[in-house]
Amino acid sequence: MGGGCWGVSRVLVACRLDREGMELMRSEGLEVDYEEKITQEEFDRRYVEYDAVVIRSNVKARPVNGKGRLKVVVRAGVGLDNVDVEGFTKLGVKVLNTPEAVTRAVAELTVGLFFCLARGIVRYASELKQGRWLKSEAHGIELRGKTVGVVGCGRIGREVARMCHSLGMKVLVNDVIEVPRDFLESINARQVDLHTLLRESDIVTIHTPLDPSTKGMIGENELRMMKRTAFLVNMARGGVVDEAALKRALKEGWIAGAALDVFETEPPNDLELLSLPNLIPTPHMGAQTHEAQRAAGIEAAKLVIRELLGKTV
Repeated sequence: MGGGCWGVSRVLVACRLDREGMELMRSEGLEVDYEEKITQEEFDRRYVEYDAVVIRSNVKARPVNGKGRLKVVVRAGVGLDNVDVEGFTKLGVKVLNTPEAVTRAVAELTVGLFFCLARGIVRYASELKQGRWLKSEAHGIELRGKTVGVVGCGRIGREVARMCHSLGMKVLVNDVIEVPRDFLESINARQVDLHTLLRESDIVTIHTPLDPSTKGMIGENELRMMKRTAFLVNMARGGVVDEAALKRALKEGWIAGAALDVFETEPPNDLELLSLPNLIPTPHMGAQTHEAQRAAGIEAAKLVIRELLGKTV
């Protein structure tokens, strides 16, 4: 296998990728061009020149110029909402991603944000840096015994659920498919409908893909269903939560607080939302650990090698 009539197979790495992944592809005889700062216009023009492209969320992969020599698109990370999967599939181009590589990193940040919300860590650290000692006001809650509602029970959602169970939390899960009974039994969890989850949970955490069925899934009606003492965490995609409704919920006390690692527009431009004292915003950093980035780069490289050369590394 290989590049066929074009000779050596060519790979466009159109994003930041761990050096080990690129070296792995080159060691197998692939020609790799590294264009971390490529523009959307340049990517649309050049992808047809390659047998494989590797991207993250920095560009949209869509077959605007047909297929060319392209055989595979690899997204080094979770989610494929910036890839026209249907369009490429119709042209015979495979679309793959590397969700397992970043599962642990995203789950750890998720639970870390639970602690930040429950104990007011960000707020009280900021107050102390400004010289204000608020020990008498710093009354938080413990996670043990609280109910967490996990919306979206894929790899990341399940890892979060396992961690929460180990902390002594009660776990509810919601998903469009039936979650395996053995998994639910292993963490003493229940699968429920979304409205039940929202009403019963002390913390609601979102881990669904963004598609027409999930866009705006958490809006005003859903936020009003939650306990006034509850927290919302979104680690999925910004469009899943209606940010305008969330801003009202936080300002008017429908819920106690929220943490967002993802936004409808990135970087976000709603400074009023970002400045709310009961919101913890983070810059889409769920997968940003050295371990996860290395694993994503290596896994992406292995997928490219498998698809272009028919080899398992």
